[in-house]
Order: sequence, then structure tokens, then C-alpha cells
Amino acid sequence: MTLALLALGAFLQAAAPAAPPAPVDATPAPDGGRQVTPVLFFPEPGMDDTAAYQGYATRFYRDSKSNTVQIYLDRRSGREVLLWADALDESAAFTARDSRGRPANLDWGAEAASVSDSDGARTITYQLEAPGPSVTLGWFLLGTMRVERDFQYARGHLRPFSAAPYIIAPDSLLVANIARLPAAEQRAELSLLHASSVAELRSRLTPTITSHHSGAAWTVRIARPALDGESHLSLEVIGNDREASTRVVGRTVSIRARSGRTVHLTIRVATDGKALTPLSRREIFSSDFLSFLAAARSSDSADRARRLEREVRSVELLSSNEKLMAGLPNYATYFGRDGMMTALMMRSIWTPVMSERVIASVLGKLAPTGDVSHEEALGEQAIREHADEYNARIEDYFRRSRSGDRARADSDLAAAREILREIRRTRENYHMMDDEFQLPVLEALYLADSAVPAERKRAFLRATDSSSGESHLTLMLREMSLVATETQAFAQNPIAMNLVSFVRRDSTHWQSASWRDSEVGYANGRFAMDINAIWAPRALQSIASALNSLRVLGFSTRALDSLAPEVARSPLGAWLADTMPLHRAIGNWQRARNLFIVALGPREVERRIRAKLASLPVAERRYWQKIMERQHVSEDSVVFLALSLDARGTPIPVENTDPATDLFLRNQGARDAGNQEISPEVMGEIEPFVRDYPVGLFVDSLGPVVANDAYASPEVWRLFEKDLYHSPRVVWGREVNLFLLGTAEQIAAVLDSTGRATNPSLEPRLRALRSSLERVLAAVTASHLQHNEVWSYRISDGRLLPTRYGTSSDVQLWSTTDLAVQYALARLGLAAPH
Repeated sequence: MTLALLALGAFLQAAAPAAPPAPVDATPAPDGGRQVTPVLFFPEPGMDDTAAYQGYATRFYRDSKSNTVQIYLDRRSGREVLLWADALDESAAFTARDSRGRPANLDWGAEAASVSDSDGARTITYQLEAPGPSVTLGWFLLGTMRVERDFQYARGHLRPFSAAPYIIAPDSLLVANIARLPAAEQRAELSLLHASSVAELRSRLTPTITSHHSGAAWTVRIARPALDGESHLSLEVIGNDREASTRVVGRTVSIRARSGRTVHLTIRVATDGKALTPLSRREIFSSDFLSFLAAARSSDSADRARRLEREVRSVELLSSNEKLMAGLPNYATYFGRDGMMTALMMRSIWTPVMSERVIASVLGKLAPTGDVSHEEALGEQAIREHADEYNARIEDYFRRSRSGDRARADSDLAAAREILREIRRTRENYHMMDDEFQLPVLEALYLADSAVPAERKRAFLRATDSSSGESHLTLMLREMSLVATETQAFAQNPIAMNLVSFVRRDSTHWQSASWRDSEVGYANGRFAMDINAIWAPRALQSIASALNSLRVLGFSTRALDSLAPEVARSPLGAWLADTMPLHRAIGNWQRARNLFIVALGPREVERRIRAKLASLPVAERRYWQKIMERQHVSEDSVVFLALSLDARGTPIPVENTDPATDLFLRNQGARDAGNQEISPEVMGEIEPFVRDYPVGLFVDSLGPVVANDAYASPEVWRLFEKDLYHSPRVVWGREVNLFLLGTAEQIAAVLDSTGRATNPSLEPRLRALRSSLERVLAAVTASHLQHNEVWSYRISDGRLLPTRYGTSSDVQLWSTTDLAVQYALARLGLAAPH
């Protein structure tokens, strides 16, 4: 049976039970484990454009504890990676090359895998094959997926097998520093890392390769413990002398097929990492949505039902009782922003408890100052980051020892030792800034949700966070106090230089610390439009709404004021007593968007675009010039909100998709209930999404690109050419879904119970909204990549061809919000194209 038929049969079955999902087709396997078939796979014939994947293929399985295991094959590089999306975010990977040293064209050898567990270890065994008489495996890398990601970013997997071994620099330096210590201190620190000698500790830096024969069977085992010796990963290549011979040479394993045709590989990966507790769809999705899903399964559109089922399974693969993971394979861990944005976008189809889960997880990771954690570092990633701190302390110790400053040297040594004692402790990353303003929005919507009983809300607010020992309400107020403080300067004096600013990275650059977090995501801007024109005003409105909800729930001003000392020291304390300053602050912040407006006349539009096109390669220039000829750009003016302001507060004129967030947030919550108009501001936000690139953002058969730098300077063009992640070359699924949800909700807000406009004068704008929604939806559907985190394109023979973005996640939490889009479209009576 083909994979496509198996998947089709699976989604036609009833929804998964409330218990964590069991491995599909869990039948006995020859090795004593249980056979399981893939839960998902990409690309899927009939659903995806296989050419767009350019040789990339991936499968998702459930292990013996129903934790997610992803295996992907990148045939362009010969890289094979297994991600174990458990509590440690682990991976085991290798590069395969043929007899000529070229990337081996790996393929699946069988559909099913075998899973088992015993003595605290979980295993998965699967089959691969490579054409040709022989294959050589090298660049084995076992550990945190973060290291695998960095390894590929640095193109380490493409280097010759004979190149110097890949070493995790902080870990390696830590071992070297311990080797320099006095004997007594060295023994004490080795003991903290569960190592008997420096040699044993050093051996953990790289995988060890051993081979074993038992009769005709052979096994090559590649193993590596974590630096602290507390967790272990192994990868085994298993074969039989009758079918293939094997040879280990240094850091490589060569396998030669006796047939001289195809090399068959049996791969077994084992981990003793802690498992997560998966959530089922009945724990995640509302009963109304599950009914919608069931209706889709019984409809005439099999393709639509398959796509919905695939996305539901994607959410399940990312969801556990312990956390929501941001995406697979690159971000199999907690990301604050991703969780909050997904919770906001999924409110219409999630159970209320999912909002509680997200809010509680964010509150539990707050810094003492109230900052929201962007990302957790756990397992070996935590070890790597702690190793950096240890190395800095030990360097201070040696420097002060040489200078004779004994007391301070001893203090440094004690601090370094303490770092080792907790080297595996989960770390939080607080350098992002947009997530601080997103949390109050999510909290306010939860507190105002009439579907959640008041007593349940009170119980949630009073519940104690296990890590801090403080109530959820106390933590909420602490974070709101931080937002109040960060917005105070502009609230009192609304000028550009008082906006929320990024931190300076060096003398001429600013750290991109919002969702466009690549190095050049904000075109080296200092003041981000999304933070200042969208999130900050909404956060203040949400604080006002939340304070009102808290009073309704019975929490007095005196009680709130006494919960956290930060409240009295911030403007929030004054707002509790008198809401007028808060409403003045909201009014000033609502005008912040005016500082980002860019307006260009037709001649200036044409001049700037033609200059940008002249800088492009010939094939691209010719393609976009043809598009321009159809647009009649000499007749066009453009008005948009700049991506950011520079250090002087001047707009950097990069057109962008961030207004989709504002479009989405406009109709969220009780404060906007009864809004029955379509404002000119809304129409202005929508226009760039449907104007053809290079004037606007829209690209046919692709979708709206995330940025258009045609109106900016050549310096900005060059920045985006170096870093494509948030550039005019990519479409982001998150932004597409925000636009579609926002537009759908704008439409729904002005319709009566019969589906007609509540006011006939709204019909022209209503038609424009419908047309815009349908145009963007058709384009992203035509790309066949809309489930991806991000996708791109290439131009070949005068045609634009959508392509999978090289480092895109296959399953991304906030990309699964397409489920909310489909639900919204169905409620409007709009059919999504297939």
C-alpha cells in the first residue's frame, strides 16, 4: 500500500481518543519492537509539489511513549537527520556520500519503523537505501538539535570527511580549562560532571565509533554521552555480511553492497532522554472545531479533508502537557512568542484550557524583572551556554591568580564550580522585546472570555506557579508593570526618540529583537514598527481591559496593589487608582503609527523600483520588468507603514507584512464587539498585500512576500541579499494566516445573520475585502507550500517557481493556524481553493 493511500485511510478514521495517541499500526516487529507507520510525511504526492522540495523528504513517527520522532533526508547535501522531539530536543545525524564523494541519493528503504523501550532507553529502527555499489557515512553529530542547526548553517556537513573534526567550542574550552586546574580542584569539578578523568571528559566531545560482529551480522555503533554524562545518544548502522561489507576508517563508515547495485541500511537510534506527555486533539481543539473536522471528512472534498487532518496532526506532534514546541525540526522546544501568537490566532478553535496552558508557561518563565522568555535552552544546549559562562569565570580566575589577587580569584573559582553544579539547568533567553507586549493581549482576552466561568478564572489567577512559588496574578501584574514602565516615555512625550528602541549591537547596528529576528530583519532599524505602532498600543488597551476584568472578578485595587512591589514603583500603580493617565497613554500610543507612514508619488515609485530592478541579475530583472509593464506603475502612488525607523527616527521605507498583525488584532475581544464598519485605515493596510510586486507585496502563485525593499536605499538591498530569511525572497506562513484571519474577521464583523452587509454603503469595501482574501488565498494555495514556516522562489526560463526554503521548519506551530483560517472561511461560506 502506498504512503498516500495509507494517509488517506488514516484521516478517514474517527478522531483520536482523549488519551495520548498511540503509534499508528503498532504491530510486532522482527526485532521485538512494534512497527509504526508515519504519522505525517512531506512531500505528499497529490498534496505537495514534489519539485519544490528539491530532493528533500521527511517523515514523522511516534515512539514507544508517543513522542515525536522526525527523520529527514536532504539529498542535495546527503545529510540524514533524526530529531527526537522529547524533553531534550535531541538529534542524531550523518552525511552520506557515494563512491565518487558526491552526496548520496538516500531514500526510504521501508515505510514502517520499529519502536521499543527498555531499561530507561527508547529506540527507533528504520530502513534507508542508497543507489550504487557503496556509500560512506561521516560527519556523525549526536546531541542537541541546536548544534545540528548551527553545524548546517556553517555548512560543516559539506566539508570533506578528512577535514578537522567538528568540536562544540564552549564544551571543548571547558575541558581544556579543567585540565589546567590544580589537582584537587580538578578532581572536584570532574566529579560534578560525573567523569573520573580529563581524558574521559574529553572523550565526550566527539562521537566514538565501534564495530561488532556476531556471526554474519555486524553493527557499527556511533555513541556520545552529554558532556555531564547524564544523558546518552547512540546511532547504530546494522547489516549482514551476506548482503554488504563494512569498514570503519577514522571518523567514517563505508558500506559496500555485495550485489553492486543498492546499499541497504538499517539504522537504529536510542536515547535515554526524558519523554514528554503528548496531548490529543480532544484536549487541544474545541468541540465545535472537531465537529467541523468531522464534517470535512464526510464532505465531497477529499483533498481538503486530507489537508485539514494533516494540520491537526501537526498540532498534535508539537503539543504536550509540558510545553508547546515551536516547530520541527529546527525549534523542538518552547518559544514564548510562538506559543502566544498561536494561542491568539487559535482562540476560535482551541479549548480555553489551551490559553491557560500558554499563559501559565509564559508566566512560569518570567525573569525577576518581568521580562518574557523568548526561548528555553535545555539539555545539551543549556550545557553549551553554561560552558560559556564557566569559561569566562575560569579565565578571570587564572588572570587574577597571575596578578596575585587571591581573594577574588578564589571567588571566581567558586562561582565557576557552582556553574558546573547546575550545568544542565534550563536557561531562558530574554533578549526579544515584542513578547513583553503580546502577553497582556492574550491575558486580557482570556479574562474577558465569557466561555470561561468566573470561578475558573479566579482559580487560575490564584494558582501558584511551581517554579517561582508566586500566583499567576502576581506574575501577571509584574509583567504588566514592566510594559507600563517601557511605554511611559512615549506616553508622556510622544516623539520618535521616546519610542521603544532596540538595543545597540555595536556603534552602527541595532539588534533585531522582534519577530523578524534575523540579523537584517529590520533593515538595521532602531525602532520597530510592529512593536511601536501595533503591539505597544494594544498592550496598553489590554492592560485597561484586564484591570477591568479583575475588578469584575472581585479583586480590589488594594489587593492588586499589594501583590507585587513592582506595581507601586511603575505607572501601573497609578493606573490602578485612576485610569485617566492610562487612557491618555493609550491615546498617545495610538498615534505612534503616524511616525512610520511612507507616502510616495507615482514618479518616485517608478524611479525607485527601476533602480532596484537594475541591481538584480538579468533573469530576475527581466521577469519583474514584465510584471511592471502590466502594472502601469507610472499611475501608482504608494502609502505604507515603514518596517522601522532609523537611529534618527526617520522611516526606513521597506514595505512589509507586519500590518497583518494589526488587521488581525482589530477584531479581537469584547472591546471591539459591535464594530460594524470597514475603515479607510483597514483598506490601507490590506492594499499592499494585493498589489503586485515590485510595487506591493503580492506575487502570483506564491503569496505576499514578507518585505519589499524597492523603495529603500541600495545599502538596505545589500543587507537583504546577504540574509534572505525576512527578505523580499520569502513568504511567511504566519503572515499569510494573520492576513487571512484579519480579513475574514473584518468581513464577518459587518455581516448580518443572512450573510449580507449590515449597511448597504459597505458593499464596495466588502467586495474589495472578499476579493483581497480570495486573491491571497489562491496564490498561497497554488504554491503548494502553504503549510511551511516559510517558502521562497526561483526564476527559471522566465517562470517563477515556488521552492521550499532551505532552513524552513516542516511543522511550525504558528503555521498550523491555517486551521483557524479554514474554520473562519467555512463560517463565512467561503470555500478555500485546493
